[in-house]
Amino acid sequence: MVNKVMNNLFLCFCVWAFCTGLSFAQDTPMGPAEKKMTDSVCKCVNLVDLKKISTREEAIAAYTNCITKNADIMMSLVDERKADINDKAAMTVIGVDLAKNLLKTGCENFAQLSLLTTKGTGAEAKSVTTGTFKRIDVKGFNYIVLKDAAGNEQSFLWLRQFPGSEQFAGSTLKLAGKPLKVTWQEMEVYLPAAKGYYKVKEITAIEGL
Repeated sequence: MVNKVMNNLFLCFCVWAFCTGLSFAQDTPMGPAEKKMTDSVCKCVNLVDLKKISTREEAIAAYTNCITKNADIMMSLVDERKADINDKAAMTVIGVDLAKNLLKTGCENFAQLSLLTTKGTGAEAKSVTTGTFKRIDVKGFNYIVLKDAAGNEQSFLWLRQFPGSEQFAGSTLKLAGKPLKVTWQEMEVYLPAAKGYYKVKEITAIEGL
């Protein structure tokens, strides 16, 4: 029975991870089991070493492992919802609601894992922007900011390690005004701090000019 729940929740997570049209307008209070499951999974996910997670498969495996570790609470949640574990539609609702709860409560590592699950699903179109380095903004995630030829600031999401990322790991004072070429790809993600979906430019590589 537990394995069946895990399989259904794995499917739910995959559905959620690629569903960028989720609505957060409805705010139904969590029941006791749902609240306990949300808190327990968040605690588990926040112990994940994100430096060791670089692919969609690894992100989903890390999340699924946290669900499995809390299988007893999950069974209580299924009972609380009066759901049938054989009902894929009902289990999808539970899985999606759990993911939404984790985002709404500000579970930091889960938000980053959710971004990683959008990768590896096909060949993403790459774009290139050139400009001079201005600074790094920290807004939940790190954003590298360039000033382009028109004098406008362009912000790029630093989600994971990329070719050239090591030069931004320490002090960036020496990089001020340095010409750079940023290779990036556009992705639509849910940003917990902004409580909405936004298109961001994820960095795939940076090199000096």
